[in-house]
Amino acid sequence: MEENKNNPEVIDLLEVFKTIWGKKKLFIKVWIVTFILACAYILPIPRTYTSELSLAPELGGQSGGGSLGDLAGMFGVNLNNIQTSDAFYPELYPDLMATNAFIVDLFDVRVKTLDGEVDTDYYTYLTKYQAKTFYKKPINWVKKQIRALISPKEERPNAGGTGGARFNPFMLSEETDQVVQSVRNLISCNVDKKTFVITISVEDQDPLICATMADSVRVRLQDFITKYRTSKARIDMNYYKQLTDSAQVEYQKALAEYSAYSDAHQNTILQAYLSERDELENKVGMKLNAYTTMATQYEAAKAKVQERTPSFTVMKAASVPIKAARPKRMIFVAAMLILATLGTIGFIFKNEVMKQMAQLK
Repeated sequence: MEENKNNPEVIDLLEVFKTIWGKKKLFIKVWIVTFILACAYILPIPRTYTSELSLAPELGGQSGGGSLGDLAGMFGVNLNNIQTSDAFYPELYPDLMATNAFIVDLFDVRVKTLDGEVDTDYYTYLTKYQAKTFYKKPINWVKKQIRALISPKEERPNAGGTGGARFNPFMLSEETDQVVQSVRNLISCNVDKKTFVITISVEDQDPLICATMADSVRVRLQDFITKYRTSKARIDMNYYKQLTDSAQVEYQKALAEYSAYSDAHQNTILQAYLSERDELENKVGMKLNAYTTMATQYEAAKAKVQERTPSFTVMKAASVPIKAARPKRMIFVAAMLILATLGTIGFIFKNEVMKQMAQLK
C-alpha cells in the first residue's frame, strides 16, 4: 500500500474487486432483469427442426488428372470440371436450387405435420400454418407501411404457369415472391469440392415436414440432373421413334397392298400380273428393311438414354429430427446473463477507476 501511495499512477485493483464484490445486490437485480428480458425475447420464437441428407452423384465425364487432380483438390481446385464435357457440374447445384423455377416446383408437394392436424400443399402450409413471433408482427406491419409510402407498388396477381401449373416462375406476385425468398433461406445445398458429395438440409417448424421436404428436394434435384444429362439422347430417341412409327405404317401399307393384289389374282398366270406382284413383293421387302433399320436405331437410342441416365448414391437419407435445431434457448439466456455480468463489472470497474483517479489528482 505504501508503494501505491508513492506511485500515483498505480490503481489499487484489490479495492476495485472488493467494490465489485460488495455490489452483489446490483448483480442480482441485473441478472433478474436480464433473465426476464432474455426469456421474453427467446421463448416466443418458434422452434425449428433441420433434416439433412447426403448424396453422391455420378459425374458426367472421366477425370484424367490422377494424382495431380487429387493434389489440386486439396487446395480447392477442381480439375474434373475442366476435363469433363458435362457443363452442369455439381458445384452449380446450389445455384440451381436457388432459382425461382426450382422453388416454385416445390409448392405443390403434399406435406403433413407430425400431429396430423395439417395436411395440405407446401405453399399453403407456408402461407397459413406458420407460427410467428408475436412482437415481430407490429414491426413488420410498420415496415410494410413505410415501404408502401416510400415506393407504392401496384398489386400484381400470380401468373398461371404452363401445363396447368399454379405459378409462373417468370412472373410472381409480391406475396409469392416473399414465400420464394423464405424458402431460399430454409433450404441449403453444399457441395464438397473434392468428393462432390452433395449435402442438402431443410429447416422447418415441423419435424415431419422438414424430412418430407428434404427428400422432395433430393428427388427434384435428381430429376433435373437426369433430364439435363439425357436431353440430347431423349431427343434422338423421340426422333427415331417417329421414323420407326412412320416406317411401320409404310410397311403395313405395302404389305396390305401386296396381300390384296395377291388374293385378287391367285389364278392369274399372265406375265404382266406376275411382274406387278413381284414389284409389290419387292416393295414390301424394302419397307420391311427400312422398318427393321429404324427399329434397330430406336432401340439403340433407348439404350443411349439409359446409358446417359446418372446414378445417385444416397449416403445419408433424410430422417425426422427428434430435437429442435434452434433457437438454443438455454444457451441464449446463459449468454445474455454472462454479457450482462461482464457489462455490470465493466460499469463498476469504470466508476471505481475514475473515482480513484480523481482522488489521486
